[in-house]
Amino acid sequence: MSDLLRDQQFALTRHLRDPAHEPSPPDLEPRRLQIYRDLLFNNLQALLGSSFPVLLQMLDGAEWQALCRRYFIEHRCASPLFTEVAAEFVQWLQRQDTLPRPFLAELAHYEWVELALQSQDALPLEPPRPDIDAWRCLLQRSPLAWPLAYQWPVQQIGAAFQPVDPPPEPTFLLARRLADGRIVFSQLSPLAWQLLIQMEAPGHRSGAAHLAQLAEANGLDPAGLEPAGRALLAQLHATGVIGPARSPTHG
Repeated sequence: MSDLLRDQQFALTRHLRDPAHEPSPPDLEPRRLQIYRDLLFNNLQALLGSSFPVLLQMLDGAEWQALCRRYFIEHRCASPLFTEVAAEFVQWLQRQDTLPRPFLAELAHYEWVELALQSQDALPLEPPRPDIDAWRCLLQRSPLAWPLAYQWPVQQIGAAFQPVDPPPEPTFLLARRLADGRIVFSQLSPLAWQLLIQMEAPGHRSGAAHLAQLAEANGLDPAGLEPAGRALLAQLHATGVIGPARSPTHG
């Protein structure tokens, strides 16, 4: 590719991204340029709008268009896949110092989680069995169950509820994909969230070992934590969130 052709292509892409500030290359028909400008930007807006419907409801038309234009101008996609656009948009929002609403980055992540879980090709854990004792068994967390932590109450935010300040306590959620493909969210206690995060560490441990670690980390009496801990482990096992650790030969 010649330097001249490369420079022309870069000038064209800069103009298509930011027509208000970047001049178009010379000798290009304005009508054709307008078609390309509208096609690219409108496609981006439509793709993001379908991925983040709650986000779209939060902003008026001018705010949404301005946010999409900022993303279009500033971001350079790392993947050619349309399915990755939503993930990259979330990452871009998380890097912004100022947004039209202070909770937008977390709200977008919350919406993206549903898309991401739907597209996961990981296998669920084996169905719960009554002979499994999660207190004694080496455990793992299902790859289709994600513990989440947010500064804002993202599950409550919508057009009618737009908080200005975050609450004093964070919001802990569990997102999981059911056998029929539905994505469900549920509230977690801080200790339940911490337990599931612990299971991301290398190596598998029993429920008893996990509860002992929780007790130590939070200055709690292990014996006092045991009854509630056993009940929590049983509930997580019964719903397929945790289960017996697979041997290396089974993935």
